[in-house]
Amino acid sequence: MSAIAEIKESIKKLSVVELAELVKELEQEFGVTAVAPMMAAMPVTGGAAGAGEILVAEEKTEFTVVLTGFGDKKIQVIKVIREITGLGLKEAKDLVDGVPGNIKEGISKDEAEKIKTRIEDAGGSVELK
Repeated sequence: MSAIAEIKESIKKLSVVELAELVKELEQEFGVTAVAPMMAAMPVTGGAAGAGEILVAEEKTEFTVVLTGFGDKKIQVIKVIREITGLGLKEAKDLVDGVPGNIKEGISKDEAEKIKTRIEDAGGSVELK
């Protein structure tokens, strides 16, 4: 039996809850999102657009950085949160203790990636939305 067939058989035995947990772990492990594929462009019918015109999905320009965990280095994560946000010690600790929590909202992709890198380097885990 091939490795793919073995994995497929193992997945068939999982409950829905276990399967959802597996998907989340695979998303985190490989940095991907398991969403239904969408067409990049879809034809528009009626309205102001004529037949044959194509509507292209806009690229997201604003991101929210969400702290999803702090691992075993809570103090280092709190320090980085304070540097990034300018929060006081108590507020930064409350943010870390209350995961998941938004660190910054409505920021550029570059800034979000930099924040994500800093927090991950400190031992925390982050999600960009």
